[in-house]
Amino acid sequence: MAKQTGRNRYQFFSRDIEDKMRKRYALAHQLRHAIEKQHFEVFYQAKVDIARHTIVGLEALVRWRHESGRLISPGEFIPLAEESNLIEPIGQFVLVQACRQVYAWHQQGQSVPVSVNVSAVQFLNPVFPQTVHDALLQSGLPSRLLELEITEGVLMHDVAAARVTLEKLKQLGVRLAIDDFGTGYSSLAYLKRFPVDVLKIDQSFVRDMLTDTGDSKIISAIINLGRGLGMELVAEGVEQQAQADALHRLGCTIMQGFLYSRPAPAAEVGKVLSRLTLPTPGSVPIVKPDVRHHANP
Repeated sequence: MAKQTGRNRYQFFSRDIEDKMRKRYALAHQLRHAIEKQHFEVFYQAKVDIARHTIVGLEALVRWRHESGRLISPGEFIPLAEESNLIEPIGQFVLVQACRQVYAWHQQGQSVPVSVNVSAVQFLNPVFPQTVHDALLQSGLPSRLLELEITEGVLMHDVAAARVTLEKLKQLGVRLAIDDFGTGYSSLAYLKRFPVDVLKIDQSFVRDMLTDTGDSKIISAIINLGRGLGMELVAEGVEQQAQADALHRLGCTIMQGFLYSRPAPAAEVGKVLSRLTLPTPGSVPIVKPDVRHHANP
């Protein structure tokens, strides 16, 4: 506790601290067991283009199905997985499952791109490009239907190494996105050198943009930056129509959030996709009621 609150200080023993640590160790043990037994599920959340009224992609999101039957959200176990060096097998599971599922939809005529979050541990592993290549090869998924989301903090950890890895990934034909853009420390001089296709505006800016002019101005600046660099813009965490309208006025039309759909199991998303005929790859008319049905946040 002393280390977590700044180090170089003392902290009195507390029964609450002991209880929290016991629960944490127990959860870590259960998480290792879950990884061994693959007690995880991949949910999908739609990304929509409100100008074209279409679903233009899906984001793959992991859920832990506890032995009790309860679904555990990423917010509860992902930080623990990162600290316990357990995040890599979880990330690998999501990548492989998402590629297989989207390939199955592709075979049915529903070519919807999927984006997969990449952890720092995965991205910094020199063999990661080969891992992505293997997942595409084994699943049969066309590389153009896979997008990898990396946070700007990971990219700035080692700019030279990050650029090499990004170039290798681009050679595979996948799309690259910077996730949670604006929340970390990035250099615009380096940003323009990265072969990035998408900037995702962090939900922390979207959440308060209607009441905080600072957040609105930051979003406007990110949109102008992305446009200037020829990147696609995606706003995360859109929950209100007023937010969507404001983002549209600022020039961002691709959005993701509870206003349009909550993360849902593949079977639920598949019910929507199976009834639709795509005029072009990756373009699915929005059917909001079915996408939201039986979804878990």
